[in-house]
Amino acid sequence: METHNLKIVTAKEAVSVVKSGDRLFFQGAAMTPNLLIDTLCERYEELKDVEVVQIHTLGEAKYMEPPYNNSFKLFSCFVGDNVRNGVNTNNGDYIPIFLSEIHWLFRRNIVPLDVAFIQVSPPDKHGYCSLGVSVDVTLPAIQTAKTVVALINRQVPRTHGDGIIHINNIDFAVELDTPIHGSEMGTPTEIENKIGKFVAGLIDDGATLQMGIGNIPNAVLSNLTNHKRLGIHTEMFSDGILPLVEKGIITGEEKEIKTGKIVTAFAMGSQKLYDFIDDNPLVHFKEAAYTNDTSIIKMNPKVTAINSAIEIDLTGQICADSIGTYQYSGVGGQMDFIRGASLSENGKPIIAMPSITTKGISKITPYLKQGASVTTTRAHVHYVATEYGVVNLFGKSLKQRAVALISIAHPDHREILEKEAFSRFKMF
Repeated sequence: METHNLKIVTAKEAVSVVKSGDRLFFQGAAMTPNLLIDTLCERYEELKDVEVVQIHTLGEAKYMEPPYNNSFKLFSCFVGDNVRNGVNTNNGDYIPIFLSEIHWLFRRNIVPLDVAFIQVSPPDKHGYCSLGVSVDVTLPAIQTAKTVVALINRQVPRTHGDGIIHINNIDFAVELDTPIHGSEMGTPTEIENKIGKFVAGLIDDGATLQMGIGNIPNAVLSNLTNHKRLGIHTEMFSDGILPLVEKGIITGEEKEIKTGKIVTAFAMGSQKLYDFIDDNPLVHFKEAAYTNDTSIIKMNPKVTAINSAIEIDLTGQICADSIGTYQYSGVGGQMDFIRGASLSENGKPIIAMPSITTKGISKITPYLKQGASVTTTRAHVHYVATEYGVVNLFGKSLKQRAVALISIAHPDHREILEKEAFSRFKMF
């Protein structure tokens, strides 16, 4: 590997730069630099009061487990399953913040960073490495951190867009040749397929889509084979878009911003997806401050934003990041895109979810659970879809919203919802 002027060291030497009291940033999603993280945790006996700031990492998070958590404290801007229990104990904490605004924590020195751990592609002939498939909030982190430590991995896709870093801005580098994190597409259930068909029916030709990873987004995408001239401007995407690109359905030709480009902040999926992304000028990676900027999102026509919820009350309030007081995920980019879609010409913000949980509990509820967060306010919610249909709450009164939402609730729960609606609104 051509190293130019890089300072190539071992992982142990690289993490020795961290000292007690430092604040660290870990790149996330598929690009999580686990070798550096795990090696750092081996120093737990000599370190104390080390803070970690991140969004969503993958792999084992040793720094949240004993005995390592005596030395590390997590402040997470999004909560994944590897840190969920820790964030809900004394070992960690959650920062409620829009994905579009996390960059201000670094750039405005609200949360100054001492060290950033990242993973990048090998440098090109000009000395530039790629941040791969996770530019999101990593770009502002490396621009402001005092020290940057990088895994230089031969298997990191080289992505086009803004996710680049010159070797002169990498203080210590560790060479690596292992696959990055991936995820395979699941098979949607019958319920998820029904939801996918309902949502697909709302999508117009020429729409600009935002959707995430999971069975419902994949079910929606699989029902778009007869659509035309679709575009992508999203915070993330996965394998579900590949068949639509191959069939010429996703062309981006009607987008106003980055016409013809698939615009995203990060991506995660199979090796096929990473091969598609690698050195592909069709895919443009930007930081989340750009992809999730409402003023930019709304400039595209027919923005159709598809998000989900943990629960929704009868007035339309959305909880998408906590189960009562238990912090489950994070605010993320839902509000960024819900608002951007609603302001877009002929845009459609959509909340899509099964009517019940896997335990049979209704996700349409009279009231949000005590302590639950309101991720998206009722004034922002337009379309809501379950396997029983789609309703549009925009312009509807509280009583009208209750009637509409009960109509797409699971039949087993409609009677109790009607009783609660009568009690609250003196209706029915």
